[in-house]
Amino acid sequence: MTRRNRVDPWGDLHADPARGLFTGNRGCLVDDARRIVRHHRSSTLWITCRLRFRDWRHPLDAPRVWTPLFFLDDAVALAAGHRPCATCRRADYLAYRDAVSGQGPPLRARELDRRLAAERLRRGRGLRRAKDRLLWRAATDELPVGTVIVVEGRPHLLTASAIQPFAFAGWGEPRERPLGIVDVLTPPTSVAALAGGFRPTLHTSAATG
Repeated sequence: MTRRNRVDPWGDLHADPARGLFTGNRGCLVDDARRIVRHHRSSTLWITCRLRFRDWRHPLDAPRVWTPLFFLDDAVALAAGHRPCATCRRADYLAYRDAVSGQGPPLRARELDRRLAAERLRRGRGLRRAKDRLLWRAATDELPVGTVIVVEGRPHLLTASAIQPFAFAGWGEPRERPLGIVDVLTPPTSVAALAGGFRPTLHTSAATG
């Protein structure tokens, strides 16, 4: 559910609308020849950033710096195990943190990162880690809008009254919302954030009803 870009390494992150609404950081993914060789470098700090922030520019596939990933929207980024960046998405980060913390003291960023790291992947290695993704089970009527579930082997966005299959260009045609227990791709911590009041930024293709 992430898209890596291999074009002009000094291009603007916001230049191609097909890249989605956000970029993500999980460390440097390329070697010195700019070949993608790893799934992530950081095991804990996985954040979601704005495509445009101040006048900052960042290379797309330069060695020894973080490699941008691209996410359709917040639902996709949360399902991938990322959280909002505390710098360029400060208000969203605080809303996410407070929604997870509930009535208790605000959780530190490191604690959020540790929780997400434990929830997204089982132990493993290699460039492709889809088989290592951790799914969990829950009833659909207990899951908030913005959660991504797996139906018939494909990720789907859960809306108020339907589900929509994922595609890089946008969420697909709405289908009837399933009843009962389903496999959930979005980590429990991020589902708690959605349930606690964090409002994700969704792609325009997401159904509003």
